[in-house]
Amino acid sequence: MDIVSRKENKLLNRIEINFSWLHAKQATPSRQAVMNLVKTLEPGSKVERIVVKECNTRFGQPLTTGLAFIYGDEESMKVEPEFIHKRHKQFHSSSEAPAKEEAPAKEEAPAEEAPAEEAPAEEGGDE
Repeated sequence: MDIVSRKENKLLNRIEINFSWLHAKQATPSRQAVMNLVKTLEPGSKVERIVVKECNTRFGQPLTTGLAFIYGDEESMKVEPEFIHKRHKQFHSSSEAPAKEEAPAKEEAPAEEAPAEEAPAEEGGDE
């Protein structure tokens, strides 16, 4: 992975990295792989504070470009929209302690009723 540009945004307490990754004879890198590689390129960064904003792969080319933000603390990450936090939550949960999963409550199946017998149709003629 090559860093195309690196900018320190002190106002938002983050480092903005534009990257280019040539992945010849490999599959397109996952978002998790990009986050792990950005972590190795920026000393002192944590995966929990890395947000991959853009990740574009060229059709027919083994080239992926994108933009990643490395935040200084959790408080600074609040500027990101909620969908970004939801998208990255799956990557953070693997590094955190596993949360307790509650057993789903068993739902009782409704009792089957005996089929109702059809009432005889009233005979009525056309009058």
